[in-house]
Amino acid sequence: MLKFMFATGIENSYPTIALADGTKKRVDQMEKAQHYDRWRDDFKLVKQLGIEYLRYGPPYYRVHLGTDHYDWAFADETFKALQDAGIKPIADLCHFGVPDWMGDFQNPEFPAKFADYARAFAKRFPWVEFYTPVNQILSTAINSALDGLWNECLSHDQGFATALKHLCQASVMSMLAILEVQPKAIFIPSETARYFHPYDPSCETEAGFLNDRRFLSLDLIYGQPLNTVMYDYLLSNGWTRDEYLWFMGHRLKEHGVLGLDYYYTNEQLIHPDGNSTFILQPLGYYVLAKQFYARYRLPVMNTETNMDIDLGVDWLRKVWASMLHLKSDGIPTVGFTWHSLIDQVDWDVRLAEDNDQVNRLGLCSMEREINHVGEEFRRIINQWRDV
Repeated sequence: MLKFMFATGIENSYPTIALADGTKKRVDQMEKAQHYDRWRDDFKLVKQLGIEYLRYGPPYYRVHLGTDHYDWAFADETFKALQDAGIKPIADLCHFGVPDWMGDFQNPEFPAKFADYARAFAKRFPWVEFYTPVNQILSTAINSALDGLWNECLSHDQGFATALKHLCQASVMSMLAILEVQPKAIFIPSETARYFHPYDPSCETEAGFLNDRRFLSLDLIYGQPLNTVMYDYLLSNGWTRDEYLWFMGHRLKEHGVLGLDYYYTNEQLIHPDGNSTFILQPLGYYVLAKQFYARYRLPVMNTETNMDIDLGVDWLRKVWASMLHLKSDGIPTVGFTWHSLIDQVDWDVRLAEDNDQVNRLGLCSMEREINHVGEEFRRIINQWRDV
């Protein structure tokens, strides 16, 4: 039986962003948080907090240097240390960016190249069982190709649809590649549990469209038929019928866990002018997780949540209470994650600017000191780990 997975993560986003002078720059969160120098300290903190599972992956852009060309030095050292420490990694293979030589998510060669990388990783670390092949597919496609913030920095529907296609193809192909090597692999695609509320009746159509779109990535990787609105949207923006049917031909749910993230930004109010504003927890994680569970019937894991340190303990208790409520309703709940271990940098602007602004969202500070949110998480783990 799968043990309940109390987890944290090392924030390892590494998209490229556009600078004012027209050039692009890689923003690497592990570098910003000094993880490359302090990873031993970070793993010790994981153990001190009583956490047994860690969302963690090598920086894809630093490892995959070309076709069949990999630099495993850092991954060898860190994954050996995790294994020795008894920390079970949930291998995070692609987190918001690709290597420079691959370009961006518009590249049709990305899915096959990434599947090669995933297969090579699984061969090198055959003891790893848990995987997030491509993190937050929908958010990656939105930020890269619809909101114009990362990587290809596009702002149109066709760019979004293309990025979504390649990201979902990469996810499915990498899962199949990993299963060739590790047939017991469990996949935990981490996706955002969103909801869009209409400000007034004139906004219902737009809100309805966005509420359909929030399921797109999980529908595609798990072979869930789309409704006519989403099917027409993809075909109107460059997809072919055969590309859609390819996704319907794969059945990977038997290896899957429903990984759902929840932040205070997840629920938004859609206004008549098309803009949106955040609206704090009118439904909450409990309701949204039930909606996603009803659609996919997979065990639920909270794969990310956090809040600024001043409100962190209260937020942790609320989201944890939602998990307990799901459990009491008979919904299989298999894990809970505070993300991340160490405070983050520039997430207040979605990484779109390189400001070096520390966001106090972690269980521990940049100085590697456990804060009161970390202490509360440790208390929850100690009280509930065997229940």
